[in-house]
Amino acid sequence: MQRERGTWTPNQTTLSKAHVVMNATASSGNLYRNGLGMIASENIVSPMVQKIVASDLHGRYAEGLPGKRYYQGCNDFDTIESLGIDLAQKVFNAPFANIQSISGTVSNIAALKALAKPGDKITAVSTADGGHISHARMGAVGLRDLDLSTYPWDEERMEPDVDGACALIREVEPKVALVGQSVFLFPTPLREIADAAHEVGASVMYDGAHVLGLIAGGCFQDPLREGADLMTGSSHKTFPGPQGGFLLSSSEDESFHRRLNTAIFPGVCSSYHLHHVAGKVVALAEFEEYGSAYASDIVANAQAFGSAMAAEGFDVLAESRNYTASHQVLTRHGDTDSGAGAKAAVLLEEAGIITNMNMLPGDTKAMTPSGLRLGVQELTRVGMGKLEMQEVARLYARVLLHQEDPNVVRKDVAQLKSNFQTIRYCFNEENASGYPF
Repeated sequence: MQRERGTWTPNQTTLSKAHVVMNATASSGNLYRNGLGMIASENIVSPMVQKIVASDLHGRYAEGLPGKRYYQGCNDFDTIESLGIDLAQKVFNAPFANIQSISGTVSNIAALKALAKPGDKITAVSTADGGHISHARMGAVGLRDLDLSTYPWDEERMEPDVDGACALIREVEPKVALVGQSVFLFPTPLREIADAAHEVGASVMYDGAHVLGLIAGGCFQDPLREGADLMTGSSHKTFPGPQGGFLLSSSEDESFHRRLNTAIFPGVCSSYHLHHVAGKVVALAEFEEYGSAYASDIVANAQAFGSAMAAEGFDVLAESRNYTASHQVLTRHGDTDSGAGAKAAVLLEEAGIITNMNMLPGDTKAMTPSGLRLGVQELTRVGMGKLEMQEVARLYARVLLHQEDPNVVRKDVAQLKSNFQTIRYCFNEENASGYPF
């Protein structure tokens, strides 16, 4: 029997596989809708961004730059990207902005492609001290075959040892001095490091993936005014947009701008996910309106949460510096390499609190670390404040210190979260949930 074009009666076994995906997606949404999302590298997007990301743009191509495309049908996207470039330049106070990158790591690969050749020397924070995997031989640094040296670390201040870092830069004379971390509690002592780097002819690259929203909101540090030649970042952490990245520079040199644009396309991207780029543009517009308040509230909540966790009896790092100046709080749960952080994360998930285990200074095994890295940016996004941070800390204590049944605690987690479903700091006149589907 001839099948009518465009119609199909699915085999139920095959269709059931799609239903597995749909059901698992719904289950994941319920986990976060009823739980506390506290992974420091995550966030939720506004209703308007959700619509853009699910639009027809998802399947389209627009290689090149606005007005200089390799495809037809790009006039409307030229309007979108041109607006996005202007907004990024304004929000980040940057003479140069490229908004095409599909992730923070891809931004880093592009930046390293623009700044260094294989075999060149680079300095960065080690992964053991909180550096991102893209800063290591296992990641973008290794992909570009760069010769890596890592900074000495000040464990008490949770930042590069500034004197040691400057001495290393002067000794190694790298092509690139890379700063920024995945574990990022405090601003980097950037001016001193940048001065040493520029003294030996090195470019300064700042990876602001985790703290990009705090930087744009004026609540962390201002890398492009403190000596960074180039800043990379993610568009989906403290900057609350869709998955993607940014490439930003303080340089006014148009030849350098061309090199950076070329590093993105054709360097590391062909199609660059137009639906996500358009979502970034909406998020940039929302951030222009609400970003300063959001960034300020994130930092205030993180400091309140760190203090509350310490008051409950947890070992919270950097007590002498009020625990944090970012969205992150670090807690130690056992001896070095004991795996206590991993065990704590599993127990918390059973209680509906979603975190991630993390290596702390002294740990050497990524899968059995002693710590947790906790972020408050998503809880802030749905309206929680300092009082809620105290309640969240008590929930942690009930699970990890008082050893209550996680399933009992989970009910109280869900009760707390039920009052915080509406997404804030965005264009949301309908008061829509941050947890659709």
